[in-house]
Amino acid sequence: MIVAWLGIENFRNHRATKLTLNAERTLIVGPNGHGKTNLLEALALLDGSGSFRGASAETLVRSGCDRAFVRAGIQRNRRTYLVEMEITLAGRSRVQVNGQRMKSLRDLADVVSTVVFCPADLSIAAGAPSVRRELLDNVLTSIDREYRAMRLDFERVLRQRNNLLKQVGQRPDDEALMTLDVWDAQLAAVGEAIAQQRDAVCSALTSPAHDAYCQLAGSAADLRLSYTAHWRESSLSAALAQARAEDLRRGTTTVGPHRDDMTICLDGLPARTHASQGEQRSIALALRLAQHRYTAQISGIDPVILLDDVFSELDEGRAARLVGCLPPAQTVVTSATGHVPPGIEAHSQVQIRDGEVMAA
Repeated sequence: MIVAWLGIENFRNHRATKLTLNAERTLIVGPNGHGKTNLLEALALLDGSGSFRGASAETLVRSGCDRAFVRAGIQRNRRTYLVEMEITLAGRSRVQVNGQRMKSLRDLADVVSTVVFCPADLSIAAGAPSVRRELLDNVLTSIDREYRAMRLDFERVLRQRNNLLKQVGQRPDDEALMTLDVWDAQLAAVGEAIAQQRDAVCSALTSPAHDAYCQLAGSAADLRLSYTAHWRESSLSAALAQARAEDLRRGTTTVGPHRDDMTICLDGLPARTHASQGEQRSIALALRLAQHRYTAQISGIDPVILLDDVFSELDEGRAARLVGCLPPAQTVVTSATGHVPPGIEAHSQVQIRDGEVMAA
């Protein structure tokens, strides 16, 4: 797939910006803080996965405005799509494709697919479990409609269960306990299915991530991924029953897929605690490369690659090896200096200053 053009209005520090993107590589250059990453963020929003910076609508909408717009022309499987997104300060974002309103933001994944590489990816190896869960969920939601529906169902049931736990406190009556039984049964069913899917994609990513890591590191190593859910030793239903007293005391659900993790081991040791910062950075890059390879393999579509100033974080050797690992997909690169490693020279270049295009 190709993003032919991107248009944004009142998005972050951009009042009105429109870019034509090269089908191969586009380099976006400008001083730090002038809006380069904002353009990549807008591109990534088009796949329905939300801001890769974890931003809320309040921070996406330009100061003093009540809404922002992101529009793009997409070419996929010889078809052309117009994707339009309206981000409002009040209420949910609205999206449409070729003039047709979409029920769910996440269904944009049927049209747009992106993989983002950014400095914050270091947290994949070193950060909280939620970062790794998000990676697995992003892979699955980009290729599987049923998984998207499961995630929405799980979030709904979890929200209802947590609301009930908060309301009844530590002294639930019989009616509350019966309602809790209903939520437990639903949570167990959808939670087991989610964990099974995550476990499967975790296994599928292991081989390409291992291969990519060895290429990036320039030496042999043993990188392994495993899905960690201690409740799977029995069942989620049994774990929920065992944790009920604690859940009532704390007013929240303490076991389930929303607390699981993906364990990353390098040469037999947990990367989170034993890998160096350089190794953790290579692990993160390897996982993004594995994400791209697996998504392309399953969907038959090459996701757009968004590289947000990643080369400034790498030594010369790792930067060159990353270039050698990148698949032949449409790529958009940001750089404060305009300098990129040999092999990823841009076919077109855009200058950004103060949220405006200076040259294209």
